[in-house]
Amino acid sequence: MNEIRRVAVVGAGQMGSGIAEVFARAGLDTVVCERDATALRAARERIDRSLRRAVDRGRLDPAGCEDARARLLFADDLEALADRQLIVEAVVEDETVKTGVLARLDEILADDGAVLATNTSAIPVTRLGIATTRASHVLGLHFFNPAPVMPLVEVVSSLHTGPDVLRRIEAFAADTLGKHVVRSRDRAGFVVNALLVPYLLAAVRMAEAGHASPEDIDAGMLHGCAHPMGPLRLADLIGLDTVEAIANSLYEEYKEPLYAPPPLLSRMVEAGLLGRKTGRGFHPYREV
Repeated sequence: MNEIRRVAVVGAGQMGSGIAEVFARAGLDTVVCERDATALRAARERIDRSLRRAVDRGRLDPAGCEDARARLLFADDLEALADRQLIVEAVVEDETVKTGVLARLDEILADDGAVLATNTSAIPVTRLGIATTRASHVLGLHFFNPAPVMPLVEVVSSLHTGPDVLRRIEAFAADTLGKHVVRSRDRAGFVVNALLVPYLLAAVRMAEAGHASPEDIDAGMLHGCAHPMGPLRLADLIGLDTVEAIANSLYEEYKEPLYAPPPLLSRMVEAGLLGRKTGRGFHPYREV
């Protein structure tokens, strides 16, 4: 089986940009696809800033930075991805949007052995895979934010994913990308978010009830439990819209009250207070 060298990411948001950077820094021929020209331009700038920051912090040498830049191409049409061996879908956390993208990629890909991966945080992979004619070549490849820094990748097989495909992508994530791989069954939330999101929602409920301020809730977990970041600041980093979407997926799957999004979270999403990416969530941010 051919070594995976030609990859793509569909969706140029924060996660898509980060995954593309991971691919390029691993020496892979990488295409970032996003139909919105403004978002595509922002992705290029975001990746450039991240690469420069990696150089400034000694995590990447200048030659490696230039090599990564040279391996990145940007496209606004899915047709440009026909020759890819692996495509990671990283569009908005919406099942209808994701299945539409995966179905279209299925039509475009020239290689029957090409793999379609989804970076979904919580949507069951089986439901996404059956939107294509290659469900045996669809799986979850869930990176964490910021993808160039966070070492973990969850590999999620659906009921249809072929065992050889699963082994191939696990080896690719570990050996080519240098990530720590954990395998999860196809359940909403997988491993990390099934544990993390109820904790974040509990913090939102605590703030909503006035039990403590966002600052004190975060300080309590930061200094009392040695967490690197408080739950509400972490929710802001993830994006409150993404946290709500994951919570909805978890609640739909399990019907457990602890997974239901608190009203405060829903109101903040409706108000556009999504966290770091909009400049305000549970905390204010100077840089958007």
